[in-house]
Amino acid sequence: MTSPEVAPSGVDMSAPSIARVYDFMLGGKDNFAVDRAVAEHALRITPDGPQAAQANRAFLRRVVRFLAAEQGVDQFLDLGSGLPTQGNVHQVATSHDAQARVVYVDNDPIVLAHGRALLASDGAATVIQADIRSPEAILEHPEVRQFLDFDRPVGLLLFAILHHLRDDEDPKAVATRLIEPLPSGSYVAISHFRDPGERHPDASHKAREVELVFNQSLGTGRWRTDEEILSFVEDLEVLEPGLVPLAEWRPEPGEAAPSQSDTYHTFVGLVARKR
Repeated sequence: MTSPEVAPSGVDMSAPSIARVYDFMLGGKDNFAVDRAVAEHALRITPDGPQAAQANRAFLRRVVRFLAAEQGVDQFLDLGSGLPTQGNVHQVATSHDAQARVVYVDNDPIVLAHGRALLASDGAATVIQADIRSPEAILEHPEVRQFLDFDRPVGLLLFAILHHLRDDEDPKAVATRLIEPLPSGSYVAISHFRDPGERHPDASHKAREVELVFNQSLGTGRWRTDEEILSFVEDLEVLEPGLVPLAEWRPEPGEAAPSQSDTYHTFVGLVARKR
């Protein structure tokens, strides 16, 4: 007999959560039946969804390693951080700089509960519950101001978050308000669902199908064009190799290239520098 699912206080088990769907895709256990139903629906269209989630985590680790080890960035603001998993930002950053500091931000109360438990004895990071749609509330949050010094470069991490903002929520304006207070020498990293259009018509068709699933079940999800994604950082210097499929952003030497499935072409990333 299966034991009934139990959620932490304040967590709604009747509605799917982006963070928990993503957790399921990564093989985690912090998800509920309603989250698995959404994920499994999407997987019927794009069976390689878990590989895409893993590619996003690998991209995150490479970006943080590049910023901490090669660019000397020692403070990070990770928005839409999701549930804790292996290779978190603070783990990668502090492996290169013991003084690195990280603030995780997510609007899901279960992320706050798990994050607080994980970081209870770790002075390198903290987690707050906030919504990217209210960037000022994030930037002025007491814990953000306590952990991060906005007189020095910051790594702003927007992994798999802007595509969950609808067009009428003006994600470009949100990104601009988050970037504006960052000092020169700061970096912005973005991963985003992409509609590749006529370059990869099969992938584009599936992108629109999955977008429909996301909006029917999670209420949010937008596959954007290259031009739309690049507009988020139009005043910044986009580093080589530009906006590319996640696996193509500065892969590690000897790292095996994944098969170029439809999902490969519909999940892309970039890193940009504030001059």
